[in-house]
Amino acid sequence: MSTRTSALDAVVFGVDVQSGDVRGDAPSYALVVYDGDDVERDVVSHRKLRRLIDDEQPAIVATDNMYELAADKDQLVHFLGTLPSETKLVQVTGAEQPEPLSRVAKRHGIPYAKKPMREAEAAARLAAHNVGHEVSAFTDTTEVKVSRGRSTGKGGWSEDRYTRRIHGAVKRRAREVESELEAANLEYEKEVRESYGGYANAVFTVEARPSDIPVSRERSGDVRVEIERLRRDGIEFRPLVKRRDHVIVGIDPGTTTAVAIVDLDGTVLDVWSSRTSDTADVTEWIVERGQPVIVAADVTPMPETVEKFRRSFDAAGWTPTRDLPIDEKQHRTREHPYDDDHQRDAMAAALSAFDDHEDQFERIARKLPPGIDRGEVIARVVSDEESVEAVLRDLTDEDEPEEDEPDHQPRELTAEEKRIRDLKRQVERLQSHVGTLEDRLEDRDERIDDLEAELAAVRSEERREIRKEREVSRLERRANRLERERDEAREEVEALEKKVERMKALWKLDHSNFSDISAKKEGLVPVKVVEKFTKGAIRTADEQYGIAAGDVVYLPDASGAGRSTAELLASFEPRVILKEGGLSEIADEILFEREVPVGPAGDVAMQEVDELAVAREDDVEAVIDDWHERARERQKQQKAAMVDRLISEHRAGDNEA
Repeated sequence: MSTRTSALDAVVFGVDVQSGDVRGDAPSYALVVYDGDDVERDVVSHRKLRRLIDDEQPAIVATDNMYELAADKDQLVHFLGTLPSETKLVQVTGAEQPEPLSRVAKRHGIPYAKKPMREAEAAARLAAHNVGHEVSAFTDTTEVKVSRGRSTGKGGWSEDRYTRRIHGAVKRRAREVESELEAANLEYEKEVRESYGGYANAVFTVEARPSDIPVSRERSGDVRVEIERLRRDGIEFRPLVKRRDHVIVGIDPGTTTAVAIVDLDGTVLDVWSSRTSDTADVTEWIVERGQPVIVAADVTPMPETVEKFRRSFDAAGWTPTRDLPIDEKQHRTREHPYDDDHQRDAMAAALSAFDDHEDQFERIARKLPPGIDRGEVIARVVSDEESVEAVLRDLTDEDEPEEDEPDHQPRELTAEEKRIRDLKRQVERLQSHVGTLEDRLEDRDERIDDLEAELAAVRSEERREIRKEREVSRLERRANRLERERDEAREEVEALEKKVERMKALWKLDHSNFSDISAKKEGLVPVKVVEKFTKGAIRTADEQYGIAAGDVVYLPDASGAGRSTAELLASFEPRVILKEGGLSEIADEILFEREVPVGPAGDVAMQEVDELAVAREDDVEAVIDDWHERARERQKQQKAAMVDRLISEHRAGDNEA
């Protein structure tokens, strides 16, 4: 069974000749449309097949023989040139020397029968599993040519004026194309042939496919834009996926996942680790570097994460008889660089697995005849537990005789067929000449020139109106934005004015010599109110009206404060703290150590002024004096307790002696 993965972005067409021959008349094709789940079957003519490809734009047109779609190389190149830009022609049986379809299908576990419809289905399924080679006759470089759409012969105006207009239009369109290529961040080279009044033509060689270029073919008035992919020297075959050798993988799972890749000769190919990658990222990293034959861990039993990787690759597992010791892992990986211990462990697991299988690999290699892929045989012997002889029989066995397989090389054309081909080419040249003559007749139509001039004037007027409307809309949006900013500024001014009023009231209270203070306010002191004993409330009060050293602070709710909150309030060095309710033990201890007086707010007569308050100076002094009395008593008690503790410790020491 193939280890390739299938991921269909669009449908795949599988095609095989049902009857007739592409070199003869009216061949019919067995067509299978496969989307990864459903299969649709039909028999179509060559013309209908081409129409379906243009309409459906499949991701892949798959066949076992590319010359079933074209009689020779020239027709094949023409066929490839007419495919949609996103459609690939894939020969599933190989490149220049294809294999029989029966053998390829059997190797990848795809159902097969020697009937056109079954062969078409097998081709579609193989291509969907990334089996085969893309047939290409074109590079990824595209030529965009901007040239004259009319002859520069006499028109409705004088010849010089007419020529200057055409060349000026070519120059303007060339600049537009260049701007579009710049905006798309595409690499290109430009070659310009200047002429009277502007450009005769401009050729852009762009490093991209036509589907990636933001310019399309067009012909309007004086200018023509042509787009053409550059051809290769011959037919090229590119595998749908890169060849991946068979390898041994060591995995160390955990918070940091590490992976090491070792080939079947014991050479370390790559090692990698990541803390952020998920299972899909790890799997993709492994797939890009090879096909795992063995997935190894450095501990036993195999961790579940490593087991999941082993099952996903259908590989054999390896674990040591006991967990590999660190010194053994260091010794085995001493000749290989690694970034961390996780990479070392993954590398040690892979190398130890190779050591355990090295003799088996050598025995298998000695039994292989020339031309047989050693990795594929080892993979089937180790992973599927087949014998070497059974694998060799399977790889060299052909279900169908070679003569039954269709010929993959174009045959030599007969004289009559060559004559038909030459006549078809002559018809194409004549048709091209007819087109040129029709263009010349169109160039001499003065009425069209007049209408185009009128249309240009109308469009110019429409553009002016559109610009005017856009300018009006822009000014309206700006006016609305300025009105919003004005309203926000007014709200901010009102808030600041209220704050200034509060600060004025506070300033009046703080300065007893202020000229407006009344006599009945003498003997009063301002009080700063902090709503709750929290850091946020302290900072809010400080932002609104400031808390300075020597201020009287009032706490309507003194509960719940911790060490850091008490230290924050003490850092302002208040004169006294008036509180409602009880302090926590830790807050009381911090304020006592910082010598910040604390007293009950009920002992002081206060009167609120907005968010502020005033209190009698005599009451405040009485609370401070009372706190000092209690502080001295508390210090005495602390000293007495300390003396008692020292005496107790001394007596305990004597008793022990």
